Amino acid sequence: MQQILNFLIKYKVFLVFLLLLVSGLRLTFYAHTYQNTNFVNSTNFISANIYSMQASVSEYFNLKSQNEVLHQENKFLREQLLNLEGLNQLDTTKPKITQDLNLNDSLYTIIPAEVVSNSYNNPDNYLLLNKGTNDGIENELAIFSSLGIIGITEYTSANFSRVISILNRNISINAKLKKSNHFGTLTWDAVSVEVAKLKDVPRSAPVAIGDTIITGGKSFIFPEELPIGTIQDFELIQGYFEIEVRLFNDMTNLGKVYILKRNNKTEAISTLNKNDNESE
Repeated sequence: MQQILNFLIKYKVFLVFLLLLVSGLRLTFYAHTYQNTNFVNSTNFISANIYSMQASVSEYFNLKSQNEVLHQENKFLREQLLNLEGLNQLDTTKPKITQDLNLNDSLYTIIPAEVVSNSYNNPDNYLLLNKGTNDGIENELAIFSSLGIIGITEYTSANFSRVISILNRNISINAKLKKSNHFGTLTWDAVSVEVAKLKDVPRSAPVAIGDTIITGGKSFIFPEELPIGTIQDFELIQGYFEIEVRLFNDMTNLGKVYILKRNNKTEAISTLNKNDNESE
């Protein structure tokens, strides 16, 4: 108790000054609306900025989880779209798809993945994905992104897959003009990472700069109508068009991708081989 009294005696002048200062400020704020309003507004402004900074920091650290959620949602939506398109293609009359559609018996399974490494400055380029046989990945599966096709799985380990990039001289993909269904073969000549070549398109095709090129679907790897790019130039060589296709994908900047698995692929190939054997 004596220590408290000694403290009050020692600092009595300062304590009296502090008390008068607080009282004066209180009277000023309550007596003058303008100062009071400014004080409140300033306090609110500071608080709002603090909360905004907190929200921005939280949003930044949540970006990864939000992106993963969006990636999974995109996978589901693309899977549904491909399954609907695939079922429509089974019948030329294109019957209306009802709500009785069973996605467990769907034609396609889409598996999201991420690019671990990506080469693009070689004549024959490859990608490495973070999904392998443990995730149901096998050889000769289509790889694409939200912008278009990327490549085909060539080799798989337990947790990784090597992909032949469309920027590879050894790859060839069935492709067509979107507006006319005229087919050709998509290849790469190792000249530009932005451009592929569509060859052997018949001269009867209505080729025009700016037209869209899509997958033709004449294989068990890529389904029909996946985007590839647009026509930037073309020439007629020995009765066939050779078309320069500017790719939709920036092949030098790939992140999240999708692996497309056709669930009835084995049955289809087996049936095709059986027919070939019988014809022999």
